[in-house]
Amino acid sequence: MDIDWTSAAIAAGWAIILGGAGGALTEIGAWYRDLKKPVWQPPDWLFGPAWTVILGLSGWSFYIGLTEAPSPEALAHVWGLFGVNFALHFAWSPLFFKLKRPDWALGENIFLWLSVLSLVVLLPRNVGDSFAGWLNVPYLVWVSFAFVLNWKIVQLNRPFRQAAGI
Repeated sequence: MDIDWTSAAIAAGWAIILGGAGGALTEIGAWYRDLKKPVWQPPDWLFGPAWTVILGLSGWSFYIGLTEAPSPEALAHVWGLFGVNFALHFAWSPLFFKLKRPDWALGENIFLWLSVLSLVVLLPRNVGDSFAGWLNVPYLVWVSFAFVLNWKIVQLNRPFRQAAGI
């Protein structure tokens, strides 16, 4: 099996940028520590390793999509699926942590979840490889869990007000 190094670099870059940006935009400061959270929330240290594995698997699926798309149209769909997912994934942390609006992040999470579902369902249709979709199932499970966690944080802490100066 020959490796397409350009596609590998693109897929790895996609995962690394999302993971790095998520980490950089996540501030575990006083505001976050003061939020009421459910007792079942995982410890903060777990999120980094979980996202590393999840985005690594999804990056692998992106590589499959880039290298196995049977036509230019299918390749354009792969780019579209991962481009939309990139934007939606990237948007969540600033909404929650920078703007201090878990309620807005919760609304955005619906669209993120739909984009991940599209990676599970539509990616295999575009590339003819069900494994590419299965690689995103942990991502879908984690985003589903994150949605419930985000919802519970909103429920326990509302109402939220727009941060001063924004």
